[in-house]
Amino acid sequence: MIARLRAVEASAKASDGIVCFARLYREVTESVDADLVASTFADASFLQRLDVAFADLFFAAVDAFARDPAVVPPAWTPLFESRSRRGIAPLQFALAGMNAHINRDLPIVLVATCEERGVELRRGSPEHADFERVNGLLALVEERIKASYLTGWIARLDRIAHRVHRLDDVVAMWDVRVAREAAWTNAETLWAVRGDAETRAEFVRTLDRTVGFAGRGLLVPADTWLRRLARKLAA
Repeated sequence: MIARLRAVEASAKASDGIVCFARLYREVTESVDADLVASTFADASFLQRLDVAFADLFFAAVDAFARDPAVVPPAWTPLFESRSRRGIAPLQFALAGMNAHINRDLPIVLVATCEERGVELRRGSPEHADFERVNGLLALVEERIKASYLTGWIARLDRIAHRVHRLDDVVAMWDVRVAREAAWTNAETLWAVRGDAETRAEFVRTLDRTVGFAGRGLLVPADTWLRRLARKLAA
């Protein structure tokens, strides 16, 4: 999984939107893996299978975009279509990717993993407890990574020079813990209708469109010349 993410990172310029998300995805994965070493879970094998299947949906979307952009899930379309657009900060690309991956892909893969392993998807289960423990780890990692983009003397100067449409306002729209809680709720809905293929497919289509709409909001250009300068100085 890490090797594949690094391959995506190496596939285009560092400023490319898909590359920005892949880099954040790898950094989060590596940081969480390090934290997991000191943690114990009720069903670690469930989490491992969930992580692999989860990443596979991102890789499938990337492969689909390379073959035929028209077949990419709508939740991923805003990021993929805007990957080279000027004026969008790297963190915006990264958060737009997290939006698509967590809000669209995670409910689907939660249901698929539970079905595969013969586990009931329900709150209060050992799997749900493990899921919530990961939420806490991810929230801490997310804050560290966000801070790396939003702190420093150039960032403080940028807040003074650009009081409207700041990157901070875009970042405030996103919270990984809230997103994962919503993903579990949507997974419960999918689980409840899993015997009705038509209803299940319609729910996923609606979810896809809704998540795609949110992604476009995260990708409203909010980069500034000061932040571009900071990235050049750090390169």
